[in-house]
Amino acid sequence: MSIESAITFSIAVFIFSITPGPGVFAIIARSMAFGARSAIPLSAGMALGDIAYLIMACFGLATIATRWEEVFLAIRFIGAAYLIYLGWKMWTSSSQSIDNEQKASTSREPMFKGMLQGFAISSSNPKVVLFYIAFLPTFLDVTALSAQDVAITSVLAYIALMLGLSLIAYSASQARRLMKTQRAQQRLNRGAGSIMIGAGAFLALKN
Repeated sequence: MSIESAITFSIAVFIFSITPGPGVFAIIARSMAFGARSAIPLSAGMALGDIAYLIMACFGLATIATRWEEVFLAIRFIGAAYLIYLGWKMWTSSSQSIDNEQKASTSREPMFKGMLQGFAISSSNPKVVLFYIAFLPTFLDVTALSAQDVAITSVLAYIALMLGLSLIAYSASQARRLMKTQRAQQRLNRGAGSIMIGAGAFLALKN
């Protein structure tokens, strides 16, 4: 992969990462409720899920996505139910309880828990691998890929994905800083909860 191709590939993945979808909506909702830092593990898990599909695409394993259709379907519904549950918690929580939960989340919640949540959201959509299958030949000779090519592509994609998702998380978290009163924060919590519930519903109902 040339430098020009690497830059173009990274930009394309960055744009792909900020395309609206259940994962992006989940990050927006979590960042609005708990701050940008709390969305980092979620973003990391989502990026890892995408990288798994990227590697599958590199090695021509798209058939796995169709053979494991039932597994992906189960993961999708579990992820959707969890997003709706989180959204309901945000909707019903007061601003003070949200702040307390944010402190507890920052200090005690295992990072891998958020990563697993993000990975589940990303891996619930096997159509991502089809995107990479159509996308990679533009930048790589997929008939002659080496392990080094796959490694470099994966690293570039992971960095671009994390930059895009982190930008979304930071931008969404700024909304909370503008809400100073308890009533305004409660409205923000309900808005974030609604987004999270909507993301869960979208994940469950999409084809």
